[in-house]
Amino acid sequence: MNTFHKMSLKFLAASVLASLTGSAFADSIHDALSNSTAYADFNLRMETADQDNALQDASALTLRTWIGFSTGSVNGFSFTAEVEDSRIVMGQDEFSVGPAGFNPGEYSVIADPETTELDQAYIQYKSDNFTGRLGRQVITLDDHRFVGHVAWRQDKQTFDAVSAKYAFSKDVEVFYSYLYKRNRIFAEAADLDSKDHIVHATYKSPIGKFAAYAYLLEVDNDTPNALDTYGVSFDGKMKGDSINWAYGAEFATQSSESGSGETATDFDASYFNAYVGATISGITAKVDYEVLGSDDGLYGFATPLATLHKFNGWTDQFLNTPVQGLQDLKFSLSGKLAGGKWIVAYHDFSADESTPGVDDLGSEINLQYTKKFDGKYRFGIKYGTYDADDFKVDTNRFWMWVGTRF
Repeated sequence: MNTFHKMSLKFLAASVLASLTGSAFADSIHDALSNSTAYADFNLRMETADQDNALQDASALTLRTWIGFSTGSVNGFSFTAEVEDSRIVMGQDEFSVGPAGFNPGEYSVIADPETTELDQAYIQYKSDNFTGRLGRQVITLDDHRFVGHVAWRQDKQTFDAVSAKYAFSKDVEVFYSYLYKRNRIFAEAADLDSKDHIVHATYKSPIGKFAAYAYLLEVDNDTPNALDTYGVSFDGKMKGDSINWAYGAEFATQSSESGSGETATDFDASYFNAYVGATISGITAKVDYEVLGSDDGLYGFATPLATLHKFNGWTDQFLNTPVQGLQDLKFSLSGKLAGGKWIVAYHDFSADESTPGVDDLGSEINLQYTKKFDGKYRFGIKYGTYDADDFKVDTNRFWMWVGTRF
């Protein structure tokens, strides 16, 4: 346990003890327990994957269970814990999860290993304008492009962290977190110790929401490394007589350093995104152009803490940005049908900086329909097909799931 973590624990423990002294201690504990809440969430999902390569086609049927508990507040302090379990159902285990050591190199990847983990366990202090947390927690920022929980997978991503959020007003908010462990989606064997600093600020203006951030990441592996990203973004909306508009843009720069001496590497890349969407009679049409830049075809802009499945196609071809970088031009239509929601999307991929033989990175079509029943149950069906060109191989993935929460 690093020194920073030890000091944080001691400080918080002292604060909790101080807050609980006095004659009202017993009543406060009773009130906190009386106001506690518990929840459970179940997600049963079938997933298949076939790729035009030597790997065998994959199929999985898995059940993910979350069971959580949050106490009421005692002088602003509360406690939350959540356990997560993912199980293979009916022996449907023909898939590979390399980082977890499950059937490595045999089948196409379906990243849902069997695991039972303490998913969240944190102490929280909350006042009118301030919220602080210590322990294992979910952290999501903006649209999850840089920091997310990857809750699409059965084993979602959480962080062992100290975090703090302060609202200077209803329009201005600042968030900081120090992450000392990344609990990734591949079960505990693939978790990473880290020394990450997350700084994020937002301002809600009359014309839209502005954000500025600095993500200073370092894997704690006894090897010099740093991945530093600085960026700004804007998201706005405008209502018209017959058309509602949504629009935004984002820009970031990144430096990546690794190793020392003659083997050291040092790269720089940039990120750009711009989108515009229009909603007419309940149908939304959107165009989104995203560029994860390259450094002379040797390094691609990286977002290792992101909910990656949400971006650049659902067949997950670009979880690691190619060294040539990535340009993704996306067209989508979405709306409502029979009480549910549907979306159709098309991606056209190309290299940001081409190298010999690598320029056209293919295209992808995504389809999804989701629906909730009785406010308790959810159903979804989803399909992605990737058409390769200079990169990867043709890939098809299909999902169907049901779930409930109480």
